[in-house]
Amino acid sequence: MSFGDPNNPYGPPPQGQPGYPPQPPQGQPGYGYPQGAPQQPPAYGYPQGQPAYPGYPGGPAMPMEMPGLMKTARVLLFILSGFQLLFGLIAGVAVGAAQDLSNGVGSGDSTDSLAGLGFLLAGILLALGALSIFLGVKFKNGGSGIRVTTIVYASLMILGGIVNIASGGNGSATFGGLISLAIAGIILTSMVNSQAGAWFNRPRY
Repeated sequence: MSFGDPNNPYGPPPQGQPGYPPQPPQGQPGYGYPQGAPQQPPAYGYPQGQPAYPGYPGGPAMPMEMPGLMKTARVLLFILSGFQLLFGLIAGVAVGAAQDLSNGVGSGDSTDSLAGLGFLLAGILLALGALSIFLGVKFKNGGSGIRVTTIVYASLMILGGIVNIASGGNGSATFGGLISLAIAGIILTSMVNSQAGAWFNRPRY
């Protein structure tokens, strides 16, 4: 039986040499090797396809930090409340002492109206001091209502400062009006910008 001439280029291809394993076809991976490049295992402790920070999907969001202008306005409210409470106490004590002195000399009835006005002024200062503390505390978790109240409060303080400057006659009222005007102006400016809107309208968790 003839298998053809092995040197004939038009004959059938040889069936392989005895004793040699068949060669794998071109383009096919070798035996024992997986298809494609080996893949790296995901980093331990982090879900696949998710960033390592801020955490796992669906987790709680990072809390928003209070802007610098809000912190400044908050500190000024606390400082202002200290002055208001101090002056209110001093005014109340001074009016009470003056009324006691008037009663001692027999002219208390004629000074009752002035004493009442003085006590009213002291009460207003104490109430404003309490309001300043309340607004400063509520800056952390308060909403848009705290912002609107602070804007109205600062506007009234600016108006009062202007009145004190106009009627002070370069005295202590003028000096107090200038301080009040400067503090209220900073607070009002910090309340009407976009940072204040973003802070007081932020979502709560």
